[in-house]
Amino acid sequence: MSDKARIGWIGTGVMGSAMAGHLLAAGYPLTVHSRTKSKCQPLLDGGAAWAASPAEVGEASDIVFSIVGYPRDVEEVTIGGHGCLAGLSEGGIICDMTTSSPALARRIAEEAAGRGRTALDAPVTGGDIGAREARLSIFVGGERAAYEKILPCLEVMGKKILHCGEAGAGQSAKLANQVAIAGVMFSVCESLLFAQEAGIDVAKWRDLVGSGAAGSAAMNTLGVRLLGLDYEPGFFVDHFIKDLGLCLEECRRMGLVLPGTELAEELYRSVQARGEGGKGTQILIKTLAELSGKTWKAHS
Repeated sequence: MSDKARIGWIGTGVMGSAMAGHLLAAGYPLTVHSRTKSKCQPLLDGGAAWAASPAEVGEASDIVFSIVGYPRDVEEVTIGGHGCLAGLSEGGIICDMTTSSPALARRIAEEAAGRGRTALDAPVTGGDIGAREARLSIFVGGERAAYEKILPCLEVMGKKILHCGEAGAGQSAKLANQVAIAGVMFSVCESLLFAQEAGIDVAKWRDLVGSGAAGSAAMNTLGVRLLGLDYEPGFFVDHFIKDLGLCLEECRRMGLVLPGTELAEELYRSVQARGEGGKGTQILIKTLAELSGKTWKAHS
């Protein structure tokens, strides 16, 4: 019998499947649940057990991780009527890794504490590549004692892990990250488009600036994808709009005006309105090109 904590996992999308797979490979007993069972099949084939509901995940686990789509999904799988909190034993830990609302994270932590359990919020950044390569950055909010208990699990999934403070602090830190990403996406897409329209060899230009002051993780990953018109998601437009909305909601609460973030949400909503919400955030370049009557082209 394993001496490792029994792990529950809810949500096996682009990020979750890879993250859970690292825990399974590290020898943790794993019980999984997703709305679509077939998405769990690789994990089940690797030895994970299936649970028919989040509550059943809780019953089989000491620590339950979740990474789902939207705050309403987080609420449903954690503190809903059939959420994992309903099945989790006293002393158990919930760790939600979805980018969600700081206020919801605080409410989940309060409800968990009222039942003798602990809840942490631990959203991540690093995209699909970071998830696959186990080099995510992880922002954690909640009780430090619980954080230290789950830290070995987090270290299996990520390279940089920060305890940000009390419940909700992890979500606030991640939203600050999303504000930064909004600006970076503009810089990558606008600079590539400028280079194209100026008649520069875009592929060589991107390779040159990628190692200089204009370089970034986005330029060196999404910028490369854009050269081949690859709009597949490392991070979905739909989910980024959700994150930007949460950022702006927090801005209103704090009395803070962030014009760049507001513009980013507006433009990404126009991308979504074109039916491209399931594409990656780099597809912004198509909308920016069309504002000037231009077309973004492939570059090799």
